[in-house]
Amino acid sequence: MAKFKRSKLELIHPNAAGIDIGSASHFVAVPPDRDNKPVREFKSFTADLNGLADWLEACEIDTVAMESTGVYWIPLYELLESRGLTVYLVNARHVRNVSGWKSDVLDCQWLQQLMSFGLLSGAFRPKDEICALRAISRQRDMLIRYQARHVQHMQKALAQMNIQLANVISDIVGETGQKIVRAIITGERDGHILANLKSNRIRAGKDEIEKSLVGNWREEHLFALKQAMSLYDAYSERLTECDRQLETMLAALQVHKVEICQKKRRSNVKNAPKFDLRAHLIGMCGVDLTRIDGIEVTIAMKVLSEVGADMSRFKSAKQFASWLGLCPGTKISGGKVLSGASKRTANRAAQALRMAAVSLKSSQSALGAYYRRLCGRLDKAKAITATAHKLARLIYTMLTKGTEYVDKGQEYYEERYRQRVLHHLTARARKLGFNLTPVPEAT
Repeated sequence: MAKFKRSKLELIHPNAAGIDIGSASHFVAVPPDRDNKPVREFKSFTADLNGLADWLEACEIDTVAMESTGVYWIPLYELLESRGLTVYLVNARHVRNVSGWKSDVLDCQWLQQLMSFGLLSGAFRPKDEICALRAISRQRDMLIRYQARHVQHMQKALAQMNIQLANVISDIVGETGQKIVRAIITGERDGHILANLKSNRIRAGKDEIEKSLVGNWREEHLFALKQAMSLYDAYSERLTECDRQLETMLAALQVHKVEICQKKRRSNVKNAPKFDLRAHLIGMCGVDLTRIDGIEVTIAMKVLSEVGADMSRFKSAKQFASWLGLCPGTKISGGKVLSGASKRTANRAAQALRMAAVSLKSSQSALGAYYRRLCGRLDKAKAITATAHKLARLIYTMLTKGTEYVDKGQEYYEERYRQRVLHHLTARARKLGFNLTPVPEAT
């Protein structure tokens, strides 16, 4: 048996420092030979952060590892990066200390020691312009969630008055729902007049809508309905401001000439920005990600705002899928596979791709057939993750190769799958000493 040769730990980053980030102060450790007091505490004020950076430069530090929760690390990260230092934001799970006393001083020293030997890797952080785009995109998603809460408040106020409008109209903030609710707020109580406000796209008849608008018009519930609508409108204004800001930022990221080929519109995406987002995304990355079935324009926006169009930080599609948390896990002990579950992650791009995978349930495409086949032999959660993994690989290939996605259809996928099954069955039968003979079709 070949003997395992132990390799000594080498000093990879001799000029490394470790920082334990806190909300009020940060503890910093440098190599012991750089200063008489190698561990110092700095407050989180801007003047103290500048003093921290000056001290690191005086100690000839070029690499910094920091551990943090929340958003307290962002100001210091951006400051140190602007000073030319290489900054690693490390995962707290990867720097667990040995058993014993735990303190901020010991944590920063442990970080400095691990970083010196190259035992830590930094988290992915896109370029500054993508970080800015990501911040506005996340702000917009937050506003949509808050706005949805006030839609629920409107539904609650109507239900308390026994106005059953939500049972005959699927969306009370749609065109018809908005007209009726706003008319109620302005004082209209006649169900016949309110029912005449419906558009032709509403399946419910006027008589059914008029019947649903009979209730007890209590003042306290009308007041709550009015306030909920006012807050809904306030968030709509803030969303409009976000859309303008997104359009300006995306216009600055245009690096490719936009040549949009006409594509059949599958559906109107609710809560999508009010400008031509698809054209801006094509100009940003050079390919049309919405050609992939299940990837709507809002899904493409979430992925690109989280990662950006530059995939050079990921060596392969496998590494990209691993960062998303969509690849199978590897947990083996004693030669036995204990678990193959994907790691838990709060990655927003992965969540968007899972939503795209769910939307393939009724798609008559190759991806739709792939998702339904997985649902037939796996539980639904695993099928969603596997399909999202396939979507991630397609996105990576499009962004790195610059090629467009072409769907070959459900029939093509089913035939390819049939040929694979037939090939394996033929090989297995030959191994057992049999030959497969196709059954002639009945006439």
